[in-house]
Amino acid sequence: MDFAETAELTALRETVAAIIKPFGGAYYTERSATRTPTAEAWGALAEAGYLGVNLPERYGGGGGGIVELAAVCEESAAAGCPLLLLLVSAAISGEVIARFGDEGQRERWLPGLADGSHKIVFAITEPGAGSNTHRLATSARRAGDDWLLSGQKYYISGFDEAAAVLVVARTGVDEGTGRARLSLFVVPTRTPGLTAHPLPVAAQLPERQFTLFLDDVRVPADALVGTEGDGLRQVFHGLNPERIAGAALCVGIARYALDRAVAYARDRRVWDQPIGAYQGIAHPLAKARIETSLAALMTRRAAWAHDRGLPAGEPSNTAKYAAAEAALAAVDQAIQTHGGNGMSAEYGLVPLWGLARTLRIAPVSREMILNYVAQHGLGLPRSY
Repeated sequence: MDFAETAELTALRETVAAIIKPFGGAYYTERSATRTPTAEAWGALAEAGYLGVNLPERYGGGGGGIVELAAVCEESAAAGCPLLLLLVSAAISGEVIARFGDEGQRERWLPGLADGSHKIVFAITEPGAGSNTHRLATSARRAGDDWLLSGQKYYISGFDEAAAVLVVARTGVDEGTGRARLSLFVVPTRTPGLTAHPLPVAAQLPERQFTLFLDDVRVPADALVGTEGDGLRQVFHGLNPERIAGAALCVGIARYALDRAVAYARDRRVWDQPIGAYQGIAHPLAKARIETSLAALMTRRAAWAHDRGLPAGEPSNTAKYAAAEAALAAVDQAIQTHGGNGMSAEYGLVPLWGLARTLRIAPVSREMILNYVAQHGLGLPRSY
């Protein structure tokens, strides 16, 4: 068993860190406070060719996998600028279209994802369904050769930055199980009948949230991704990369917060020596470091499994759980280490706390992860 990273992956990490360094903590804090997209950081990664690192080379991507995308997510966050939309545009939409899209969809959408000229966000969550995808109410019905989509989605990240949205909709009911048959559609954001309203959230994030309303949104037949009714399988193919990318983002957040806390603990003197010399400061930071290292190891294990076509459901969920817990604990301890300065905008920790806290809930809550592991890992009866 070899735990060493390849020279290519190490070089990728170092290059991404160097690219994002000018867009570090101060930049992210300012963009978070004003709810302004981190377009310059996104553009810098795009120019270097790293936004599509997991996409096929034929469409302008890097030809890598989720291992490489996770490295981009982690190092960006570790440099002080976590890019939330990598989870939905690259990890979900890119993976789903590359795997299930037809040649026309791949040629239309993947090059733009790879070169950063557009983003595709993801719309599955609904007010009345929560984590229960079988209760989705948004529907798609045939209208001649077209489809008409109707319904409502909410907590859709980055709609204002996107060229299209990947919408999950009901296209029928399975007669055997009575459950909804789901399908996926790529819908350009300016399609008539599709409207978006900002959804105010308390967390300070550059990426804005939206509620979407679909009022008989007409899309052509070629908007359907893959096979009608096969959407649930397609969604779950995209969710493991999303969980892994989210875990990598959390690991990066934790690393950045710990770096800031350690630097402060070395320099800050209240009595005769740096505060980092006291166990009340040192031990919680050491604990956070251990938890971050464990989460990073699980994240790399999950990415490795996904890229090799191995079962990745439990590793991906475990990585996301561990990394979200580690990130929140690390940021919280970094704030505590700074004392009153931890709440100051100058030190840029509170926006990271908001993002880490959000990632403990989304894109899948810790409780649903525990349900998954209890059922699939331990073989216990399903509780929901």
